[in-house]
Amino acid sequence: MATITANGASIPALGFGTFRMEARHVLRMVPAALRLGFRHVDTAQIYRNEAAVGEAIAGSGVKRADVFLTTKVWIDHFAPDRFIASVDESLAKLRTDHVDLLLLHWPNGTVPLAEQIGALNAAREAGKTRHIGVSNYTIALLAQARALSAAPLVTNQVEYHPYLDQNRLLSAMREAGLALTAYYAMADGKVFADPLLAEIAARHGRSIAQIVLRWLVQQPDVVALSKTVSESRAQENAAIFDFSLDAAEMAAIHALAVPDGRVLKPEGLSPQWDAA
Repeated sequence: MATITANGASIPALGFGTFRMEARHVLRMVPAALRLGFRHVDTAQIYRNEAAVGEAIAGSGVKRADVFLTTKVWIDHFAPDRFIASVDESLAKLRTDHVDLLLLHWPNGTVPLAEQIGALNAAREAGKTRHIGVSNYTIALLAQARALSAAPLVTNQVEYHPYLDQNRLLSAMREAGLALTAYYAMADGKVFADPLLAEIAARHGRSIAQIVLRWLVQQPDVVALSKTVSESRAQENAAIFDFSLDAAEMAAIHALAVPDGRVLKPEGLSPQWDAA
């Protein structure tokens, strides 16, 4: 599995995500993904499946030390008096004494950013996580978070797919040494009806999902999260490192971006997103 290096962290370029995945599917799919060669598993407190993820990894036969494990602290736990306790609860559920990456899940102004970043650093200093980062941050918010953090941030996990131009954010992150971790790679299923992606997939003898994931990981400093409850599709998603897209194909997929391409924009959580 290829890896991305970001501010001292080596992150497997392809991760297995568990967003909206029920425990019964987690218990089946995480071991299957690990058997297929995935070594990066992503969860979050708000997904309510950390315990299943921990059980699945523990029973997978793959050493915990060989799995890059990410979880995210939910906004209700950002206050300093709740933060560490919530991380300890996550670690207990995950059956580990540390995660590899701990993220602030969404921006939230009810707790000062300095306190959020301070608590994130405290978790790292206590050995509860090896690396820290954020999720769903804009360019400006990311700059503020970096300025407040004693330890380097290694990633910003954001929505990224062919219909959403993230070039400005990605450029700012590259300058700061961060990796962009892409979620919603399939644009909530929209990619599967795209004629251009279908044409490129047919040309390579691949699936549309493989083309999109390859497009993501072929970009410097981009990590892609994939998700499926099908073992055959997980096997397909893992098989993206034995081919490449040419420059024209990469550009054509980038050109699919549209002004209102964002899929996930929850009210009350979304910041004022960066313009394309």
